[in-house]
Amino acid sequence: MGTARWFALGSLLALAGLLEGRLVGEEEAGFGECDKFFYAETPPAGLAADSHVKICQRFQGSERFATLYNTRDRIPVFSAFRSARPAPGSAEQRWLVEPQIDDPHSSLEEVMNEAEAITSVNNLGSKQALNTDYLDSVYQRGQLYPFTLSSDLQMATFTLTNSVPMTQSFQERWYMNLNSLVDQALVPHCGNGEDLYIITGAVPSGSKVKDKVTIPEFVWLAACCAAPGGGWAMGFVKHTGDSDIIEDVMVKDLEKLLPFNPQLFQNNCGGTEQDTEKMKKILEMVNQVQDEERMVQSQESSSPLPSTKSKRSALLPPETPEGSRSFLGKLIGFIATPIIMFFQLIYYLVVEILKNTVYFLWCVTKQVVDGIESCLYSLGSAVISYFLAIGEELVSIPWKVLKVLVKVIRGILRILCCLLKTVCRVLSIPLRVLVDVATFPVYTVGALPVVCKDIAMGIGGTIALLFETAFGTMGGLFQVVFSVFKRIGYKATFDNSGEL
Repeated sequence: MGTARWFALGSLLALAGLLEGRLVGEEEAGFGECDKFFYAETPPAGLAADSHVKICQRFQGSERFATLYNTRDRIPVFSAFRSARPAPGSAEQRWLVEPQIDDPHSSLEEVMNEAEAITSVNNLGSKQALNTDYLDSVYQRGQLYPFTLSSDLQMATFTLTNSVPMTQSFQERWYMNLNSLVDQALVPHCGNGEDLYIITGAVPSGSKVKDKVTIPEFVWLAACCAAPGGGWAMGFVKHTGDSDIIEDVMVKDLEKLLPFNPQLFQNNCGGTEQDTEKMKKILEMVNQVQDEERMVQSQESSSPLPSTKSKRSALLPPETPEGSRSFLGKLIGFIATPIIMFFQLIYYLVVEILKNTVYFLWCVTKQVVDGIESCLYSLGSAVISYFLAIGEELVSIPWKVLKVLVKVIRGILRILCCLLKTVCRVLSIPLRVLVDVATFPVYTVGALPVVCKDIAMGIGGTIALLFETAFGTMGGLFQVVFSVFKRIGYKATFDNSGEL
């Protein structure tokens, strides 16, 4: 059985030691030993996504091809391989699953049957397609890397990670296109095919099989020839319409059609060193392949396939010669035909009514279930929000109490600090000043009599001084007046004596 070594993106780096001890992270952008299937050992750039898983497909101890798998759409993004055309043969179709995609912790390193994986793989089918997803549908498991291009004709390419939903007619034409392109156009113009690198991929559409596996909008192929002396690069696109012919495009134009606009080949597979003459010859062969496909389509549209004819003839009853039919048989047939048609009409109506009733009940049930689910989700969200709010409040209570205690302690410390400052300031005053302040009342009371005596003496002295001043002033005035009158009287007396 094929051993699959797959390389998960960033989140699985902690699982180092599983899958032969090697995991490749997103930042390394590699497929480990399967890097050899890419030109210059460089996988396409620009396709990294959280839903993409890298798989290095092994078979009988050797690496066979690389696959980038989309776990969201459950189809591969691309499969890459190198082409050395194998001998024709048939393959045993035993579709296998990859255990590690659904269960990263699984110790199973090999692809295995779905029936065996059910009991040994956790969450089987949660990230990859299963065989049951294709049952009762018009789609088949179409390989991006067909077994007809592989030397591993029994198992290696028959993994569901290498398959996308295809109708039978589209699958047949896709395989025919790949075989014709590789045989007639690509390998003959790239030496013996040992230097030919091929990438086949699918672009998802908006439709899904059973609402699980995405149906591709179109499939594509990109080829790079790294032969010495002149290489080339070509691209091909085929839409999933049954009438569409495979189209040739330049690799740069193909990259613009793909999601994320990736770079499929490093340096565009040699860039300016490509051999334009070989590319012209390839295009000529591609035109022949397209003409062959148109011819096949025209033949199929004009006449049914032999297998279809044989199946239809097996279902039809044997025809009766016209001459052997009796008149009675014709009459019975004439009478029975309307009755049969009537019962067929009733059968058709009953079946349609039952189908519509079942569909109506299914729609009603779905609406009720969706309503109940929505109500339960809303109720659950409300309950969770309520408990979260209560939990936040309960958790915040110790913190709030702690904040109050801190504030109380800070207030007490401030009071103590103020008291200490007051005590320090009081202690900083000189002792003599304190003694003077303390004895001030005593000195004040004892000095009152002396002060009163001094005040009385001062007042008495002041009064005596006033009297003395008054009397001295009056005495001086009288003396002056007396002196004046005395002189005036003396003069008068002298004058009178002369006259005599």
